[in-house]
Amino acid sequence: MKAMVVTAPKAPLRAEDRPVPTPGRGQVRIRVHACGVCHSDLFVTDGLWPGLALPRIPGHEIAGVIDAVGEDVTRFAPGDRVGVGWHGGHDGTCGACLRGQMMFCEHHQVTGIDFDGGYAEQLVVPAVAAARIPEGLGFADAAPLLCAGVTTFNALRHTGAGPGDLVAVHGLGGLGHLGVQYARAMGFEVVAIARGAEKEPFAKELGAERYLDSERVDAAQELAKRGGARVILATAPAADAISKLAPGLGVDGCLMIVAAPFEPLAVSAFDLIGRNARVQGWSSGTASDSEDAMAFAAANGVRARIERYPLADATAAVARMTSGKARFRVVLEPGAGAA
Repeated sequence: MKAMVVTAPKAPLRAEDRPVPTPGRGQVRIRVHACGVCHSDLFVTDGLWPGLALPRIPGHEIAGVIDAVGEDVTRFAPGDRVGVGWHGGHDGTCGACLRGQMMFCEHHQVTGIDFDGGYAEQLVVPAVAAARIPEGLGFADAAPLLCAGVTTFNALRHTGAGPGDLVAVHGLGGLGHLGVQYARAMGFEVVAIARGAEKEPFAKELGAERYLDSERVDAAQELAKRGGARVILATAPAADAISKLAPGLGVDGCLMIVAAPFEPLAVSAFDLIGRNARVQGWSSGTASDSEDAMAFAAANGVRARIERYPLADATAAVARMTSGKARFRVVLEPGAGAA
């Protein structure tokens, strides 16, 4: 099989012919039809992940078809359409798993980091990491939902917000443009926040009822005038910009962080205490969460805006994603076609 391999930090990915892997006990093999390129892939391509073992095939937004199953796999069969995200498996026996918190398993695996990922024609994954792709959702559309999609969807549904509540989405990039769509489909009153007046038509096309240009107005003040937001979903990795939004929270409001700026946030305690508000982070989700995110997207027309690249152009695809010129999501297609 053909694969694009990271052999050294910040080096171009190398095309290799690899043996087709054989699934072991509890594993499935997937023929990859699409694999999203995520900013978190830089942990591999730039050698940033602690203890990372190279060479490694990156990629954790994988959509394809099972073509072989290992022993003791009963949930899946060859021909099943499945996806795999960041969460690459859990042991099911540790304290976190027994509490139903598989994302924090003591022996968790990360797809494309702890084992080879989706920048390849085929890969093997633990069956517990595979999520069924619903009918009507193509592979290229499904791929970004397995990281960016499940992260925003899962975060929003765990904030305590209900239909009609004011939800602000900060940022209209790869995460944010999905966040606006999910928030609107959940019945929230959606305000989009970004820089530049030219983004307003797109924000409204996605479903935002109001757009705040942070270059022209104080977004937190504008939210406060409306009684404050029940949720501010922070999808742009800019610590200062996120911190400035805290005064825009309403009573029981949640500043939900799904972007990951390297700099610390600076939030006034008074902005939290005076409203019973909180700052919370959210990681992506398990295979079950991914199934929910994809099913909800399929039923409500939530779709990522994508740019497509062939597998052989993976280095160019990663460069496009990191350049800032790819406003939304980049997807590799290893040539298996789309359904």
